Amino acid sequence: MKTILQKRLSLFVIASTLVIAGCSKKDTGTPPPEPIVPPLTIKAAKLNNNSVSSGSNYYNISTTPVVQYSFSAPVNRATVTAGISFKDNIGGAVSYTPAYSNNDSVLLLQPSAALQNIASYTVMAGTALQSVAGKSLSAGYNLSFVTRIDSTPKFPLLTDSMLLDLVQKQTFKYFWDYGHPVSGLARERNNGDDNTVTTGGSGFGIMAIPVAIKRSFITRAAGLQRMQQIVGFLKNTAQTFHGAYPHWLHGGSGIVIPFSTKDDGADLVETSYLMAGLLTARQYFNDPGAAETTLRNDINSIWNNVDWSWFRRNNENVLYWHWSPVYNWDMNFQIRGWNECLITYILAASSTTHGVPASVYTSGWAAGNPFTNGASYFGYQLPLGPSLGGPLFFSHYSFLGVNPNGLQDAYANYIIQTTNHTLINYNHCKTNPNNQFGYSADCWGLTASDIKNGYTASSPTNDVGFIAPTAALSSFPYTPAESMRALKFFYYVLGDKLWKEYGFADAFSLKDPWFAGSFLAIDQGPIIVMIENYRSQLVWNLFTSCPEVKNGMKNVLGFTAPYLP
Repeated sequence: MKTILQKRLSLFVIASTLVIAGCSKKDTGTPPPEPIVPPLTIKAAKLNNNSVSSGSNYYNISTTPVVQYSFSAPVNRATVTAGISFKDNIGGAVSYTPAYSNNDSVLLLQPSAALQNIASYTVMAGTALQSVAGKSLSAGYNLSFVTRIDSTPKFPLLTDSMLLDLVQKQTFKYFWDYGHPVSGLARERNNGDDNTVTTGGSGFGIMAIPVAIKRSFITRAAGLQRMQQIVGFLKNTAQTFHGAYPHWLHGGSGIVIPFSTKDDGADLVETSYLMAGLLTARQYFNDPGAAETTLRNDINSIWNNVDWSWFRRNNENVLYWHWSPVYNWDMNFQIRGWNECLITYILAASSTTHGVPASVYTSGWAAGNPFTNGASYFGYQLPLGPSLGGPLFFSHYSFLGVNPNGLQDAYANYIIQTTNHTLINYNHCKTNPNNQFGYSADCWGLTASDIKNGYTASSPTNDVGFIAPTAALSSFPYTPAESMRALKFFYYVLGDKLWKEYGFADAFSLKDPWFAGSFLAIDQGPIIVMIENYRSQLVWNLFTSCPEVKNGMKNVLGFTAPYLP
């Protein structure tokens, strides 16, 4: 047996060996792993002290906004300029000033100068942004917003009458100053082919000539001269098809410009707008002298040459919109109501040379689907047409000449139809169920117009966020108070962006800020004419004084009205 001393010595040796071994392992092993540093994240963001989220759009923001980011760690100030961009709607850089707090874990950004009103901006934080520890932002963070509407007046205040004068005068310049130099007809639009003239839009422009003379924008002699130019071109140069005109003509040669591949011939609806304008001018230029007598005779020649009955297509009880010398009836588009084409049937029934019977109206026009309505929207009953009324040009184009006051037939009271249609459109914009930024009792009106990157027939059921000034302004006879509020908003509040050389630009959006650079004849003409009908009923009185129109409306189609005794 080992002695106690030997046993203790053995234990000492063993312990010493373990200590030496342990010391040897510590001196020669790898260091422990470094602590894990997480990536930089945005814990919260605010715009003008209101919480916001990435990818969302915000509206009615001040022009001196403050953007605040709260980060998960202090940010490296040297990476802020590269890591955060501030841009306007066309990608231009906006200079900004950064400020820091909470040990650089809170960043405040403010533009170095005030932003534009009614403009969109985007602040983008990207992965180039780093923390002090060198970690990049884990994911991009995009914040978009639209600045507020500046309600201060952009122009000196005018009386209501002076403002209406100004709008009519400035808008008339589209037809007068910008009319085609050869034909005198209205160009389709200001941002298209300068040789493309529109027959329907020219009819609206012709109606505006008596208005311009009455308001002393031009002299009667100048108006007569322009009418002689227009009528001479239509009678002797312009291409026609069974007496009807195409949608577009070349303003110099008079040759048809196809509206589409098969729409290369007659357009009966556009022809009806043109004829309504010519008949209005015929009634105005009533001097017994040689010049105005010749003008009236030439207009009668054009009017009497339109073969409305041809467009029944083998005596069907409906009118067809198009006919092509190449494609014949391939377009196959029947004109059925309710829409903008009531005037087409009225004139077809009024023709003394190629008229159509009442059956074409009752079995064609009134057999449209939808035609009758009867439902109420916003408390207003709508006798005819689609749900919520459709675009407002339904209540404008035919009624530039046809006075709806007291007008009735078997289907509707037309002042109720046009007024309630307008009030439905107004109330849709006022209540704004689609949350379109900027819509209000002052900013309303949905109809066909240019939109950003296109064109559409806006209505309560096709509300894509674009207001067309022609919608509210051409509704003055129906909603004078609501239309005047819109006019003042368009002119005084938006005028620095919307009021231009030919009056109000075609359309605008405040949600995705955009203001058209275009003017269209079919939108500018109704503004002049319908404001005048509101003020004096001039164009209504002229057109409805036509004996053929009175006979067609009363004795053929069965309308009643105070002006149809």
